[in-house]
Amino acid sequence: MTHITSTSLLRSLAAVSAFAFLQACIKAEPPNPEADIETFTLPDSLLTGDVFIDQSSRKILLYLEPEAFESGIAPKITLSAGARVSPASGDSIHFDKEVVYTVTSASGQNQKRYTVEVVSIGEWNWSFEKWLVHDKDKYQYPVEADDKQVWSSGNPGVALSGVPKQPDGYPLRATSDAKDGTQAAELVTLKGTVLSGMVGIKLFAGSLFLGNFDINNAFLEPLKATQFGQPFTGKATRFTGYYKYTPGATYQDKAGNAVPGVTDSCAIYAVLYTGRTRLDATNIHTSDRIVAVAQLPDGSGRGNWTHFDIPFSYIPGRKTERDMMMAIVASSSKDGDQYRGAIGSRLVIDSLAIIQ
Repeated sequence: MTHITSTSLLRSLAAVSAFAFLQACIKAEPPNPEADIETFTLPDSLLTGDVFIDQSSRKILLYLEPEAFESGIAPKITLSAGARVSPASGDSIHFDKEVVYTVTSASGQNQKRYTVEVVSIGEWNWSFEKWLVHDKDKYQYPVEADDKQVWSSGNPGVALSGVPKQPDGYPLRATSDAKDGTQAAELVTLKGTVLSGMVGIKLFAGSLFLGNFDINNAFLEPLKATQFGQPFTGKATRFTGYYKYTPGATYQDKAGNAVPGVTDSCAIYAVLYTGRTRLDATNIHTSDRIVAVAQLPDGSGRGNWTHFDIPFSYIPGRKTERDMMMAIVASSSKDGDQYRGAIGSRLVIDSLAIIQ
């Protein structure tokens, strides 16, 4: 028979009490509340450009070969830990109707809906007549006649800095000061906010570019957030359009100090390059994938609408390939990617075209 003394009994009770206390203190980790699509993967053979997940607008932008669009696709999807999605990863989807993915978090408390958009460019000319307003942040962005988005800007990043949630609080917006039609694109260099100043950004140059803005890099690596380019076929010969430009009063350096004797200038250029992966602000001028460039030679002030017609300059020894991308970039401050320029600089552009 086993005998339990009072001392051993007390020790046993103490051990049980301590274990119960620890169990009460160590609570199970709550289920993950996130409900994001993190990757959306397709075979390279089906794509003309890399898939882009626009987390700000909850869109999945696809650049598909015609055959893939006609027959449908079966993407592989990864999600936030523990989340589930409908349609499921690996399910076939077809584009005879709108495709929406619904993601539910592991906790079951959060849900997000991602709309799939198949993006293609038919005619390479734009008059910027149609604009939409972002639901949450209230910035404007131009869209095609079918509401597809091929242009982006720095507006999604600026939205994180505490600017007023209204269209004229952002560097890119629509204007009725148009060359043709009723609308044009207005780009204005604005003063940074208190929050942006904490990370060394004293001004926001107005920008507009063919491509996408990666909100995940907006503050950590802002130059990589600008994903320039859309899939292009054919041979580009000239880049044309209209613009007017008024530089701001005082040019300033990255620290926000006035630089006497320097006048701000705008930038407008097109870059043709190889591959499907987009170039960004760190390599759009230096990449060895660049095949041809058409750049406005003089970005000084123009009070009236001014026409430009710039031939593409092809780099000797570099050849076009099956997969090509075309970037068009405009900025109200040429050095805005280095956070230098003049607050108040204003660029208006209209009727842009790539001539083949």
